[in-house]
Amino acid sequence: MGILNVTPDSFSDGGCFDRLETAVAQARRMVEEGAAIIDVGGESTRPGSDPVSEDEELRRVLPVIEALRRQGLPALISVDTMKAEVARRALDAGAALVNDQSALRYDPAMAGLVAQRGCAVCLMHMQGEPKTMQDDPRYVDVVAEVAAFLHERLAHAVDSGIRSEQVLIDPGIGFGKTVEHNLTLLRHLDELVSLGRPVVLGASRKRFLGALFGVEPEERAVATAATTALGALAGVAVFRVHDVLPNVQALRVARAVGEAG
Repeated sequence: MGILNVTPDSFSDGGCFDRLETAVAQARRMVEEGAAIIDVGGESTRPGSDPVSEDEELRRVLPVIEALRRQGLPALISVDTMKAEVARRALDAGAALVNDQSALRYDPAMAGLVAQRGCAVCLMHMQGEPKTMQDDPRYVDVVAEVAAFLHERLAHAVDSGIRSEQVLIDPGIGFGKTVEHNLTLLRHLDELVSLGRPVVLGASRKRFLGALFGVEPEERAVATAATTALGALAGVAVFRVHDVLPNVQALRVARAVGEAG
């Protein structure tokens, strides 16, 4: 899953792809490098970020999704949003997956929309909200608590009329978690895979990788690829990344090792 942030303020690529031409070109490049999904997001959820209005989010994402579908991009299009109206308009424009970082908690209308459309939906764990989530995240047992949350949100989705087959789950690396929390989750990804739904791993360029090596976001591609290899060996299904090619290579190596006799 290639990340396409059409925002001015995302943590590592804000302002890089906020024009239609550059966004479309980046999507095509990521597909050429091996991305099967393009995740279009119009609202930054970096630590400390403020929400944007529904109108502004629509202004950012709809022209890109429409252009990608009109040009026949050979990839699934995902919309990264917590707002039901943005999701509805994006689905109408050609998106097939809703990546809801609030796990259906932000907008009460989201669950009903996903149930009605029958589209795929990704439910992510986040402690707190983007503005304050990194102030002082605490857990007694981060793996057990994230797993319990995802299990509960899956049950809520099914109770809302969403088929379990529509749901992907994401542990929310970097969302209300310390460096140690993130590393522990990576160590125990197999326990989240055992919940029975495809796991999405979004560790790309995250701050905890910078903390390990003292490097800026654009210098974290190799470290991200290491998390992809770990995730592949644990059974993770989808890898949400900025730098597609090195992660495709890491994924292929890890899968080859896993399949070796």
